[in-house]
Amino acid sequence: QINIYFIFSTMDLQIPPHQEVARVARFVAHQCDWASMATISTHKPVMGQPFSNVFSVSDGPRGSSTGVPYLYLTSMEVSVQDLQVNPQASLSMSLAQTDYCKQQGFDPQSPLCAHIILSGSVIQVNGTEADYAQKALFSRHPEMMEWPKDHDWFFAKFNITQVWVLDYFGGIKMVSPEEYFQAAPHKKQNGQ
Repeated sequence: QINIYFIFSTMDLQIPPHQEVARVARFVAHQCDWASMATISTHKPVMGQPFSNVFSVSDGPRGSSTGVPYLYLTSMEVSVQDLQVNPQASLSMSLAQTDYCKQQGFDPQSPLCAHIILSGSVIQVNGTEADYAQKALFSRHPEMMEWPKDHDWFFAKFNITQVWVLDYFGGIKMVSPEEYFQAAPHKKQNGQ
């Protein structure tokens, strides 16, 4: 069995081998700064239909992955209004948003341009978890610190119930939340 490693951009990172599906998922989640989130719309004329929107995310400061996608939200936003009625959503992240796929010559839709789809719900966080969410998000999205205070921003997390991974030929693979959170997105210094 051959393990294929791809050099990731100029950051000297390597995508885990495609056989290590949970690690690939964690890698993608940590590399991506934004995601497309689909909610069930509460707004006419698309009420009851899937509605996809872009959100900035962070699972931790660079090099410090938790696997939990954190978001900075306001109830003024239409998708957040959907979540207030039904917190169920899906979140898609792709290495197409990095330099990786373009450098490798992979089309964004190619299975080799790794992407993940997370199923679950969006939950507001408070206390020490909100403090961590702020650190995670503001370290990667510093503009957020300047967003209008009167918009009543709050921190939330995507509570993952299922992970779907497409990173190679042969179809999409599923990973349980337990497998996902136990996986390390990067190799440790000793090669583990």
